[in-house]
Amino acid sequence: MFYWLYTAVVFASILIAFYIYNYYDKRRLVRKNLERIRNKWGHPTNANRNFKLIAAYLNAGNNSKRLSTSTAEDLDLDNIFNYIDRTNSKPGKQYLYKKLFTPETALEPLLRLDEKIELLNMARPNQEAIELELSNLNSTDAYYLAELFLKEHNFLLGALVSFYIWISGIAIIGLIISLVIAPNPIFFMVLVALLLSNVALHYGTKNKISPYTRSLPQLIILHEVARKLLKMIRFEEDDDVKTSLNRLSGLNRSLSLVNFESRLAGNPENLTYALYRFIKLFFLLEPLMYITSVKRINKYREDIKVIYEYVGEIDALIAILSVRAGLAHFSKPLFYTDNLHMDLKDMFHPLIDNCVPNSISTRTDEGVLITGSNMSGKTTFIRSIAINTLLAQTIYTTCTSEYKAPLLKIQTSIRTSDDLGEKSYFQAEAMSILDIINQSSGDEPVKSLIIIDEIFRGTNTIERIAAAKSVLTYLTENKNFVFVSTHDLELAELLDNDYAVYSFEESVDDTRLVFDYKMKTGVLKNKNGIAILETIGYPESVVEDAYIVSEELKRKYLL
Repeated sequence: MFYWLYTAVVFASILIAFYIYNYYDKRRLVRKNLERIRNKWGHPTNANRNFKLIAAYLNAGNNSKRLSTSTAEDLDLDNIFNYIDRTNSKPGKQYLYKKLFTPETALEPLLRLDEKIELLNMARPNQEAIELELSNLNSTDAYYLAELFLKEHNFLLGALVSFYIWISGIAIIGLIISLVIAPNPIFFMVLVALLLSNVALHYGTKNKISPYTRSLPQLIILHEVARKLLKMIRFEEDDDVKTSLNRLSGLNRSLSLVNFESRLAGNPENLTYALYRFIKLFFLLEPLMYITSVKRINKYREDIKVIYEYVGEIDALIAILSVRAGLAHFSKPLFYTDNLHMDLKDMFHPLIDNCVPNSISTRTDEGVLITGSNMSGKTTFIRSIAINTLLAQTIYTTCTSEYKAPLLKIQTSIRTSDDLGEKSYFQAEAMSILDIINQSSGDEPVKSLIIIDEIFRGTNTIERIAAAKSVLTYLTENKNFVFVSTHDLELAELLDNDYAVYSFEESVDDTRLVFDYKMKTGVLKNKNGIAILETIGYPESVVEDAYIVSEELKRKYLL
């Protein structure tokens, strides 16, 4: 009698100790998350981001609005995402990433987006409370939530394996009880064999069912987070979210094992969670979760999607507010509906510290030609136009003091590379520009913003200029916004009134190049290439010869 009483007291003491530990560990985690939330407000967050998992929601289906891979690379979109990603949850990251890659070409969704952003533009303590709730979904496993609704789940385990998973846990518990009552070496050996078999089966099925089983505990957390957010925020679609939450409540009650794990999953470093991982391993709890819930999940896929997008959008909207708070200046875009003009004031590139702002005003029947030497700022300028157009049509926020333009399709040719063994650099560049031409005809319902850096740089001077002139004339004749950087000053003369010409210039100060990064009207005036060679110490004979050849070429091409 005393033995059983002693055992009960020890067991109860252990449970109480774990309860106290978990209570204070949860409070510590809340304080840590709150400090992190406060420190990152208005600032980019330095973190290692798993873009393969982040992009899973974007890559799940065909999307006609999605930017092309080449344009995403031209604009360095992953680094743009690194800058604007102030989210607190993994669904929020995936939702924001997809939004950044799918610019809107209709006004209504953008206006609704801004209304929601303003609804969340509340007192900072209230925002922090929302962010704390969202941070409960910051586990890597939460990336797999989208897997639950993006595809139908087929049963992947055989009948015999499923039967063994059902009975193995019961058998292990029976053997443990038998050994406590009457130790038996045969039973002990059977127990060891079962445990080893379960470890092997756990890892043997892990790759098949891991995305599914890792997401199930997060589904319970997602449900709880959405339920709490509904009490803090009021959106028009709240009724749809409530309906989906009610439908999923029955599913959650049936996932008792998952529900237990979800209470621990918020902090993988928690000691109790570490112990639970061993229990999962020996008792095949993950495969058991799978075989008891996979059919039910298929039934509720649409409801899971509704809740996932509700939570992900809220997280993304607060991240947008944080971006706005951290910019030197920003403006909400004004979209022209019947005006083919673009007016950008004090525009800057968000990834460049202390970026010098520039302004531009143009229209579809007059392209823009940007001249200038290397590193003077011309490529950064045209890339900034595309990035700000993208931000305007995705997060309704621009790095300008004023942004006015129609809704546009973004097309670029900046980082063309050749595919060795198949085509030359010029062929690759020509194919890239042909793709732009094919999507920029006069009958396209949405006009294009076209950004081209150093057009046709992969061929000889005469053919480059001739081809560039004909292509650029075609693009403006079809009423597109065209911005082109070039070293070919002859293009300015050939394009005449079809293109406005601007330049970025530098000056030589002793042995240094000095850039002011301010755009000027007109063709590049300072031609300092050879002078720079002289100031940095090239042999005198090389410099003199370069000047002689330069004068000869000028006379040849001016005749």
